[in-house]
Amino acid sequence: GVLKNGPGPTVLVRTELDALPVEEKTGLPYSSSVKTKNDAGVEVSVMHACGHDIHMTSFLGTARLLTELKNQWSGTLIMLGQPAEETGDGANVMLRDELYTRFPKPDFAIALHDKPELETGKVGYTPGYAMASATSIDIKIRGVGGHGSAPEVTKDPIVTAAQVVMALQTIVSRENSPLDPAVVTVGSIHGGTRYNIIPDEVNLQLTVRTYKPEVRARILASIERIVKGVALTAGIPEDRAPIVKVAEGTGSTYNDPKLLERLAGAFRQALGAENVIQVPPIMASEDFGYFSLDQKIPATIFWLGASDAAKLKQSRESGVAVPGLHSALFAPVPEPTLRTGVKAMTSAVLELMKK
Repeated sequence: GVLKNGPGPTVLVRTELDALPVEEKTGLPYSSSVKTKNDAGVEVSVMHACGHDIHMTSFLGTARLLTELKNQWSGTLIMLGQPAEETGDGANVMLRDELYTRFPKPDFAIALHDKPELETGKVGYTPGYAMASATSIDIKIRGVGGHGSAPEVTKDPIVTAAQVVMALQTIVSRENSPLDPAVVTVGSIHGGTRYNIIPDEVNLQLTVRTYKPEVRARILASIERIVKGVALTAGIPEDRAPIVKVAEGTGSTYNDPKLLERLAGAFRQALGAENVIQVPPIMASEDFGYFSLDQKIPATIFWLGASDAAKLKQSRESGVAVPGLHSALFAPVPEPTLRTGVKAMTSAVLELMKK
């Protein structure tokens, strides 16, 4: 949606739209009862386990309020509903579909995201790198299978895979600067069929998280070197060398510090200084950063508190975290979360487009 309201800057406000294949188990009145079919045609339950329903409601409230306050701002407002954030390619697809040609190219881009670790009624902000890039990697360790009683005549890909998993842990601990956060996680390992069969291959799935593109590139190169090196030392023949496939992934999210400090001032004025908190960056990922065109457009995403203060206090005392994003038990507090979201986003746009 585009609302032109005289001369001035163009501001893009974005919300995500998608849900997740998770069955809601909160038992709350607003629990999702929606079912859909996945790619395999199997019926699955879905819920807004990442809080995108909060984002959409805040987005609609912001649009309505800014329409009512047209005499207080001047410029062009773009309200953007983005699909497929959860798959990491929604923003990129929109840009490849000539978003900034078919619609006005923004001078600023803003988004919010709920944060269950933050008390409802508050907002959080993180200057600079706020969220990491996410890269998915598939590794196929190929060996030479055989009978479990005679491993000496095989090249066991399970043992090789185990050595690979452990060797990969040295990338972050011994090859990467501790000043450049990075994560290398093996999330899936599959191989073999029976107790007494040495298989021909083992498949691994990895996620790599970094802030800086150059760190990401270096870690991906290290993964390929280590995987192939371990296979070589295991005596796996060259024609059975491991296969490493890297998916495109999602870029990191960088909050323009100058823009964010300006908006933080507007948040303090609208919500009170005690309700505006600077929070550390995290290694989770978002595709909102693509709308900045590699930081050419000042962009920022800020955090919206979504949990009851008493429950957060209890969580800190017990050491048991409140159910977080992507959990079937994620239960954000509707109020004052929604009111705060609308107020914060509206104040941000008014700050950038005030007469």
